[in-house]
Amino acid sequence: MQASGPPCRALAASTDAAAEARGYQNRSEIIRDLARAGLQQSAEDAPSGQCVAALVYVYDHAARDLSKRLVQNFHGHHDLSLATLHVHLDDDSCMEVTALKGASGEVRHLADHIIAERGVRYGRVVMIPTAPDKKPRKRGHRHD
Repeated sequence: MQASGPPCRALAASTDAAAEARGYQNRSEIIRDLARAGLQQSAEDAPSGQCVAALVYVYDHAARDLSKRLVQNFHGHHDLSLATLHVHLDDDSCMEVTALKGASGEVRHLADHIIAERGVRYGRVVMIPTAPDKKPRKRGHRHD
């Protein structure tokens, strides 16, 4: 498999170095084990019921139509998104942190779609279960 650009070459080099350090015979073996570990972790981390979440992702802001695709994803799930922080990291990269709230399956679905978009270089979602019957206070809420 040939890397298509600097980030891909860097990822391949990092993967090869980790494979060598851990005693793997080739790149495909470590990729298989990392994929299994990631799938297992995502299954264990998924709460059920209602949750709040922080979706963090870094993306190439020049990737073709990526900004448009991201906006379409969020508009299609407008009921889940509370707020987004946008940070310019360098000439090529932006980071966004989005606060989400809703059913954990729907939150996970949206997060997976955002992270899987072509041009998103890194993504992670942290989901925290919430009490289903709790309603936010309107006034007088204090943090003592």
